[in-house]
Amino acid sequence: MINHLLQPLVCERFLTDARYQEVHLRVVNALPERRVVGLHSPEIKQVAKQLSREGGEVVMSDGTHRICVNGVEVIRAFEAVPSESLCYEETVIWGYLINLEKCSLDERLAMLTRYVPVMDNWAVCDSYCAHAKWMARADKDALWAFLERWFNSEREFEVRFAVVVSMCYFLNEEWLDKVFERINRLDFGRIKSKYKTVKGKPKVAQQGTVQGAEPYYVRMGVAWLLATALAKFPDATRAFARSSNLPADVVKLYIRKARESLRTRTVEAL
Repeated sequence: MINHLLQPLVCERFLTDARYQEVHLRVVNALPERRVVGLHSPEIKQVAKQLSREGGEVVMSDGTHRICVNGVEVIRAFEAVPSESLCYEETVIWGYLINLEKCSLDERLAMLTRYVPVMDNWAVCDSYCAHAKWMARADKDALWAFLERWFNSEREFEVRFAVVVSMCYFLNEEWLDKVFERINRLDFGRIKSKYKTVKGKPKVAQQGTVQGAEPYYVRMGVAWLLATALAKFPDATRAFARSSNLPADVVKLYIRKARESLRTRTVEAL
């Protein structure tokens, strides 16, 4: 769709160094059907900012070229093509464009409603959430009501989206109990994942595989949220972790992440 903008920015090492490419693909861990061009975050942001300010030419799924005069028109073009035709970098850029637009909360949530189902990878989800700074200023009651739809989803990254947004923008005294209560009600057994669980770390990158129980990226998201909460509210987080209904492996992942973090490696997790 915007491959002509992406290709000139691909790191030369990604194209010529097989080991470097291997590391990049292993970190992103996209599903096998999601093409990875090889851009790094600064270049992805550069393209998103350019499209947001100036628009640009996009190639539609039928091969026709469309001139978009601004970021909103580029977003509409993304919405008009089959999501499976987009590469990993294009899905990230789509999310960045939503964050960069100046619009009302209702307009942004409408764009997000069409975007969140496209998330199929931890990096797409987390990069969107980390850069959604507008959420810090948004009406929290309206935003929380919006998240409820995704908490109730059966799709892995729709649920992870709700979890990571909660971690980034709702871990405060007013909302902490509501966040804990909501993740405590997650039914991990009904959340479906396209990622396959494999034993041991593969010698070469196997796209779409994880070393943990399904849905791995929701479990990791909840563990990350709890480790972050531990740094801010240690007593409340410990009390919740001891009494919660969370699966035992999620609690173990939380303890591991807490020990790995510089902020909490000396803080008791339970």
